[in-house]
Amino acid sequence: MQNHDDLQAVAELNEAYRVITEQLGRVIVGQQKVIEELLVAMFARGHCLLVGVPGLAKTLLIRTLADALSLEFRRIQFTPDLMPSDITGTEIIQEDKLSGTRELRFLRGPIFGNIILADEINRTPPKTQAALLEVMQEYQVTVGGTRHPLVQPFFVLATQNPIEQEGTYPLPEAQLDRFMFNTFVDYPEEEEEFDIVKRTTADFTPTVTPSLTGEKILELQKIVRRVPVADHVVRYAMKIVRLTRPHKGQAPEFIREYVSWGAGPRASQYLVLGAKARAVLYGRFYAGTEDIRAVAHPVLRHRIMTNFNAEAEGLKPDHIVDRLIEMAGAGE
Repeated sequence: MQNHDDLQAVAELNEAYRVITEQLGRVIVGQQKVIEELLVAMFARGHCLLVGVPGLAKTLLIRTLADALSLEFRRIQFTPDLMPSDITGTEIIQEDKLSGTRELRFLRGPIFGNIILADEINRTPPKTQAALLEVMQEYQVTVGGTRHPLVQPFFVLATQNPIEQEGTYPLPEAQLDRFMFNTFVDYPEEEEEFDIVKRTTADFTPTVTPSLTGEKILELQKIVRRVPVADHVVRYAMKIVRLTRPHKGQAPEFIREYVSWGAGPRASQYLVLGAKARAVLYGRFYAGTEDIRAVAHPVLRHRIMTNFNAEAEGLKPDHIVDRLIEMAGAGE
């Protein structure tokens, strides 16, 4: 990837990242790491799960991102009585008044958009959650034996409240694995919270200017795929992932003690893809081990299942990832 066109495309994507971040900054205070992870997932053609307590502007961030990208935004509020057809759409019988004939017609559901906000995704039963599985993996909906392709680009950005568990349905591991990133949305810093309060209590509504079209995003996604990755970087990503598996011989002692199940090959794929996207966002036409380390937490934190020993000692998946990165070394 050394030709002039590719280098120009990388510079273009780096500029797009700067402009989008600037646009989001008009509405969103702080959360730079969250914004970076969202954009990395988007340009790597992945889906993202945002986990954070209520009131941290998760929904506002996703809506503002859709506005800044000139994409069709759809919000689905997940509730216990939501049915799969409420998401994907349903077939109805329609009568032709002239001929009197009846035929089945497919009415598209809210999933047919570009950016889909699955709000409080863990509030709906597994049957409805599973309606997203085919959509997220195959980018299509099958109803009545007919496949309906989705409009590209397409991203599912889901939100989840980590503290409220009553009346919720934890996402199955198979569905969690479809999300490229599990992004943690933390409380703002003191000065950031000061700005938030001042902005939101004043008579002023900031606006964003669309800066990228859907066609341009598809082009930039192809650029990310063309970013070269050295073999030692791929092996570095694989090393971190393979160390998470407690039932394999190379697993360290602390993994065997605190982890029930480790990450699968999709984690290695997403580490490399995320590293490629991050490198391009930073204006580089190659991905290095520092990019792997930068995306390791959002890629792995929902793919490492800790056991009761870890829970008793207050160890979270993020702590496990920290130790794995330390064990893997610089990887240069």
